[in-house]
Amino acid sequence: MSTMLDSSPPMAAPKVAAAKAVSMKERVETALATVFGLVFLSLAALVTVETLSRKLFNISLQGADELGGYALAVGSTIAFSLALMGRNHIRVDVFHEMLPRKAQAVLNWVSITSLAVFALFIDYVALKVVADTLEYRSTAQTPWATPLIYPQMVWYAGLVIFSLVAVGYAARATFLLFSGRTSDVLHEFQPKSAKEELKEELDDLAQRHAAAGAHQ
Repeated sequence: MSTMLDSSPPMAAPKVAAAKAVSMKERVETALATVFGLVFLSLAALVTVETLSRKLFNISLQGADELGGYALAVGSTIAFSLALMGRNHIRVDVFHEMLPRKAQAVLNWVSITSLAVFALFIDYVALKVVADTLEYRSTAQTPWATPLIYPQMVWYAGLVIFSLVAVGYAARATFLLFSGRTSDVLHEFQPKSAKEELKEELDDLAQRHAAAGAHQ
């Protein structure tokens, strides 16, 4: 009787863990994409107001350019993480597919590991920049004279998020590679093929058509 009431098979646990990991990844991607969109929608609204006030009332807010620079800096750091999670970073893979599967997996591991090391190096250099700004109490050379520590802290937070994502991916690639799970390394860290990119574009087009049809 106890045999009949045994829990799920041993293979179910890895599948559940993988599903949870995918769900977490999707939530993080959605959160980052939402912040990214809000940053640039806010900037677009500000630029619109600035343009209209100049044309209609000959009045300038004198801050659109400054905020545009901050938005670009912060948005770039968010885009780093989104590109990594979506496997959209550019890789030179002319000979990659010609190599044996094991060699491809090793190169994928080298790629993500070196990216994680580079992300940590960027954090180190950026921290020195933020520390200097804090020490000298630097301000922007603009009419607002914004204390640079505030936008730089947001910028640095974006870099830290990118490094955490990169290190997490590198740790997973290391675990998969040295566990002998070559297929998983290839599936999760392989450069995107032309077929994959085409499928994503077609799926996105179908979703937009479905959304447009629902609003009609």
